[in-house]
Amino acid sequence: MSAENLAGVSPVQAFAAAPIFSGMSELELNAITAFMDRRRIKKEEVVFNEGDRGEEIFFLLSGQLKAYINQHDGTKCWAFNVQEGSFFGEMSVIAQENHSVTIIAAEDSDLMVLHVLDFYRILYEHPMMGIRLLKSIGRLQGSWLEKSARHLNNLLRWGEAARRRAVSDDLTGLYNRRFLEDSIGERFRWGVVGLREMSLMMMDMDKVHAINERHGPKAGDAVICALAEILKSQVRTGDIPARLAGDEFAILLPDTGAKNAKILAERIREQVNRTEVQVPAAPGVEETVPIRIRTSIGIASAPVNADSGESLLDAADGALMKAKELGRNRVELA
Repeated sequence: MSAENLAGVSPVQAFAAAPIFSGMSELELNAITAFMDRRRIKKEEVVFNEGDRGEEIFFLLSGQLKAYINQHDGTKCWAFNVQEGSFFGEMSVIAQENHSVTIIAAEDSDLMVLHVLDFYRILYEHPMMGIRLLKSIGRLQGSWLEKSARHLNNLLRWGEAARRRAVSDDLTGLYNRRFLEDSIGERFRWGVVGLREMSLMMMDMDKVHAINERHGPKAGDAVICALAEILKSQVRTGDIPARLAGDEFAILLPDTGAKNAKILAERIREQVNRTEVQVPAAPGVEETVPIRIRTSIGIASAPVNADSGESLLDAADGALMKAKELGRNRVELA
């Protein structure tokens, strides 16, 4: 094959600058070029499809290609771009597996193509050159796997952070109302309730509106966060503490009856009573003063008080209302 110039660069010159051919002499590069065919592809033309048998290895001389992965609904999802100087398709040939992506030209592009039979001819007829080529492929694949592992790790961290944001309350870091309600509903749908007890503790802070009026909204946030930290310190692994809205909180207690739920609730209430929170002395000032906080708590249990997620929430809310009506800063059962 002639080494025609493409934008002032011959295939041999392009190969010499590519990591895959690093360390090869000009004679070796000319020999490899002789085994390859040149192919011009138009924008939107498919180089190969996901699932096609790997029978060719490609080197992108000029242009740009895009790799896509087929989705279950038949649509294609972009995976990565193939830039000039890239060598691709070799792993499907070496592993004798079908292509894992679809490659499409993003613009008019020029390729150098090595057929699988010619690839093996290089290995058999020029073993030293073939060994160098295989070593380069192995080195680049190792680098690619390392980058892929870092990319996947970043995706996992991002996905976990996104998942956490979707189920969490921004201010306190507790779970949000939606996650709590979904967790309760799932236990009823899967028939867990009835085989095992489950309790729901609902609470709100006493006279938090007066705190907001006297000390400002920052004070309200401070006491809400203080109560959230107490809940985090008291719950067990598997319990689900949540902020419902404003100064309203709840804790789902799996495998817990009313008696043990009340013991935990009293412990939380007593710790709240002992807590002092530093808040602004008045709205808009930096000077702080300590204040005491109080909470009222209502408890309902399933299956004793409820046969559905909605009725459990209603029963716990009713118990909370009773605690407030009876003087606040107390625990009441449904």
